Amino acid sequence: APVVDAALLVVILTGLLVQLSDTGRVVMVSSSLHSAAPPGGIQFDNLSGEKGYDRWTAYGQSKLANLLFARHLAIRLRKDGQTANAVHPGVVRTSLQRHLRAPMRAVFSVLGPLFMKNVAQGAATQCYVAVHPATASVRGEYFADCNLAQSSPVARDAALAARLWAKTEEIIAGLQ
Repeated sequence: APVVDAALLVVILTGLLVQLSDTGRVVMVSSSLHSAAPPGGIQFDNLSGEKGYDRWTAYGQSKLANLLFARHLAIRLRKDGQTANAVHPGVVRTSLQRHLRAPMRAVFSVLGPLFMKNVAQGAATQCYVAVHPATASVRGEYFADCNLAQSSPVARDAALAARLWAKTEEIIAGLQ
């Protein structure tokens, strides 16, 4: 899976950002597994995985890309009332577990109810960041469990975020 997330491409390609209201909020879904990205964060020389692919590294890299996108978008937004942030929804009971190997599926089915969130609980942080008055002026941050959270050091790398943004624009230019 390419590191440039489909949601990011849709937002940029459709021009949705220019339609964002003066107090509009962009919420990107990331994950605490953004820390599973490779050292250095983004493998720009292997975005499509043709030089090697590991699903967990690719997942971590894509979630890091979402977090970096939110941070950089927060800088690029033109109006003071507009915000962009990233969230970790938590480990949510969804049908995604069907893609795990049988032993892991068994572990999730037995232990999952003890630590996994239901869908409503998993959506809580996105909803909080999207509409709560307390987050109206928070920009470029990372949230988990409806609170500001600490992201990995590479996720706070402004130069990496800018480089990823530029690479995404380059990819998009090739699609148009």
